[in-house]
Amino acid sequence: MRAWRAYVNGSSMLMDRLHRELQDTHGVSLADYEILVRLSEQPNRRMRMTQLAEDVASSKSRVSHQVARMEKAGLVLRRECTEDGRGVLAELTQKGLAQLVEAAPTHLRGVREHIVDLLTPEESEVLAKVFDRVMTHLRETNG
Repeated sequence: MRAWRAYVNGSSMLMDRLHRELQDTHGVSLADYEILVRLSEQPNRRMRMTQLAEDVASSKSRVSHQVARMEKAGLVLRRECTEDGRGVLAELTQKGLAQLVEAAPTHLRGVREHIVDLLTPEESEVLAKVFDRVMTHLRETNG
């Protein structure tokens, strides 16, 4: 129970802090930042909305609303998938890329300061293994 409570509280506090640092400094939420990162890593800076939702561990509906809001801000575009005509792609705009480039140092500094530098290399490896196992389990039992 101690491990569970420490995880729940610690991860919540960490996400809140990282969000606040991005929001206060750059006016971008942690959730939006994660979308910008995922799109920036893709060929042509675009990907299917369903894959994007999976990559950020969110529902398709939530990501659709989030991307619609980001599109109004000029950070992303939604495009029809030309491969099958049914899918929708999210695409990073130049404005979105500029927002990401500006916010990345703040986020990376926060991640380093609030978790990476607090762990030994061995603790980091254990943490990665534990959450790889948790994610694998949840994906395998998801329906």
